[in-house]
Amino acid sequence: MKQFKVPARDEVAPANQAIFDNLTKALGFVPNLYATIGYSDNGLSRYLAYQNAKTTLSNREKEAVNLIVSQVNGCIYCQSAHTVIGKMNGFTDEQVLDIRRGQSGIPKLDALVKLAASITKNQGRADAALVDAFFAQGYTNENLIDLILQVADKVAMNYVHNLTQVPVDFPLALKLELAEINLN
Repeated sequence: MKQFKVPARDEVAPANQAIFDNLTKALGFVPNLYATIGYSDNGLSRYLAYQNAKTTLSNREKEAVNLIVSQVNGCIYCQSAHTVIGKMNGFTDEQVLDIRRGQSGIPKLDALVKLAASITKNQGRADAALVDAFFAQGYTNENLIDLILQVADKVAMNYVHNLTQVPVDFPLALKLELAEINLN
């Protein structure tokens, strides 16, 4: 299979060069996965606009979704990046691992994580009991749509990495054994 390299700033369109500059200012570097999206003249700006769109989900809820979706899809890049971001949003190491295992000790977050896993694993055909549990925790129809959009956001990034296999430029997430993960 073709080997993908991470494009350098001077190898992308001028509009993406400006985005690379903004990412460097904000993060101190351009994450390899974002740089890889820079192969598309319009893809990076389009993706970042989608990723940064307003949502009813809190940053912690978004990170929980990002972690479980990345686990279901076997994306080590996103598992690693969102372990770091999850901890920046107040999750402990154990909470991050629990979410990646498909559970949370916080009932509302547990319902969100389980539904996000089911949506991902079943290509949008989630288990009805998990949908009911989600609503029983106080989530709304608007939250459900925002959850689906968050899943879609992360699936896109998971697929970019799973296909390109560009190097992970975050501390590697702990590998979980299949027996540890409850995605039912």
